[in-house]
Amino acid sequence: MIAPQPFFSPRGTPFSVLNRCRALAALGHEVDLVTYHLGEDVDVPNLRILRAPRIPGVTSVKIGPSAAKVPLDAAVFARTLLQLARRRYDVIHTHEEAGVFGWWLHRLARAQHLYDMHSDLAQQLTNFGFGDRHPLVRFAKVIERRVLRSAAATIVICSDLQERAAAYAPGLSSVMIENAPLDPPLRPGAADEWRRRFVPGGDPLVLYAGTLEPYQGVPLLVDAAAALAPLDDGRMPRVAIVGGRQDQIAELGARTRALGIEERVTFLGSRPPAEMPACFAAADVLVSPRSSGTNTPLKIYSYLRSGRPIVATRLYTHTQVLDDEVAVLVEPTAAGLSAGIQRVLTDGNLAVRLADAARRRAQDRYSAEAFVRLTAEVYSRVGGPPLTEVGLAAAVGALQDGN
Repeated sequence: MIAPQPFFSPRGTPFSVLNRCRALAALGHEVDLVTYHLGEDVDVPNLRILRAPRIPGVTSVKIGPSAAKVPLDAAVFARTLLQLARRRYDVIHTHEEAGVFGWWLHRLARAQHLYDMHSDLAQQLTNFGFGDRHPLVRFAKVIERRVLRSAAATIVICSDLQERAAAYAPGLSSVMIENAPLDPPLRPGAADEWRRRFVPGGDPLVLYAGTLEPYQGVPLLVDAAAALAPLDDGRMPRVAIVGGRQDQIAELGARTRALGIEERVTFLGSRPPAEMPACFAAADVLVSPRSSGTNTPLKIYSYLRSGRPIVATRLYTHTQVLDDEVAVLVEPTAAGLSAGIQRVLTDGNLAVRLADAARRRAQDRYSAEAFVRLTAEVYSRVGGPPLTEVGLAAAVGALQDGN
């Protein structure tokens, strides 16, 4: 497996890579993961993390396209070549731009290429400021088409990507495995402990978790916080924002000070993955203010599993998974977000109905069993064994036991 990511770090694609590795390990596969020198080691049976050579002076890499990725990806390619010279593999499983490596190397290695399509590379460039007609965007479309056509099978993470992949490569064999996280179980009392530690007091808690990249729409949430009103009992809603780099937090902090709401908005930075179930369970409302893009945010699946009421913008990035049965969907404006949050906080029956429906949907559609079953299905297309019901039960049990 080739993942050009800081693995592990608490953001979208690294979470997805980790969950792929955990599911494959539970199914009995051995995984050698080639990745950046950046990130924290994780302990997963049957997984070896093979880090690329360290790039002097590179201590972090931002989300999206960047100059730092050029030497980092080159180092991953070199480490992959070395590993292919040392060992025979059945499958080369690539993530994001490493699909280009799979396109080039699968014939050399006499292995099947499985491409994990987390985003449309051309769309990712436009999300970060490149115009539709920019030469890099056009080139990315050509590359995406070549990568998809080189793959014996492809994983896509949402219906939008499935449609895009089919347009690039008609007849493509793709399986949609939505990024339902394999969250650890919630420890009794952990939510109360988390809340007492990070946001003490009895005020209603509105929580966002994720990166602070521009497309996430977090400035809209900060502006919405300024418009929130006290509840009938006098309690004032507070907003907690989990995630982001320090420079992003500083910029948003300045925004709260300009609005005079710094006492009502708390920035908690990145938190360990094991802490997130308690973080979600501690909230009265979970919010996703995303303002652009089409990929479903990873956080949405955790939000659903938490069984807390959700407020999200009514954009395709959300409506591929969310609807009015499980969330309050609002216009992508500060006024829309504040009105949606206020509605949930003041209507207890609505909050309970949404929370219950969200939990049921997560259990029905985004369970560990579904994740493992689909992983086995896509691997059967590249030579893996068929999955039996006994094997499925054993794999799910392994995941629930911590893999």
